[in-house]
Amino acid sequence: LGITGDVVDLMASWISHFEAAPRELHLLGMNQAELEANPMAESAVVHDLNTDPRLPFADESIDDAVCCVSIDYLVRPIDVIRDVARVVRPGGRLVCTFSNRCFPTKAIRGWLANSDEARMNLVAEYFRLAGAWHEPIAQRRTPEGHRGDPLFAVWAERV
Repeated sequence: LGITGDVVDLMASWISHFEAAPRELHLLGMNQAELEANPMAESAVVHDLNTDPRLPFADESIDDAVCCVSIDYLVRPIDVIRDVARVVRPGGRLVCTFSNRCFPTKAIRGWLANSDEARMNLVAEYFRLAGAWHEPIAQRRTPEGHRGDPLFAVWAERV
C-alpha cells in the first residue's frame, strides 16, 4: 500500500511490519521496553488507547497510520479511528490489518463471535461511523490456499 512518509504505528511493539522503514516511524504502544527494542522507530510514546482514545500527536501531523493485528483489542475503536483522522493529513490513510488469531481474553466479545468476513465488515463499519474517511476497502491479503495464518486488511483515505 505504499506506506513511506511520516507514519504512526498504533498499539506497536518490538516489531513493525514494513518491508522497508517509512521516512519516520512513530510508535504508540503500552510497553516501553518493547517500543525501545523496535529498530525502525524514530520515536515512541507509551499510551493506552483503551484508557484514552485521543492520540498524543498534533492535528494533521502524520501522513499515514497503521494498526497491525490489534484492532480487535480496542474497546472504543470508533473513537480511536475518529482521532486518527484528526492527526492524519488529508489524503492520508489508516490501514488496519488482522488475522483470525488473537488473545481471546483480550479481544472484544463481538470480535470473537464473528467470521473473518464479518470482522472485515465490522472494521469497515468502524471507519464509516468514525466519519472523516472515504469509503473503506476490505480485502483478504493472503492468497487462497495459503498454509499460514490469513491476513486481512481494511483501510481508507482521510477526507
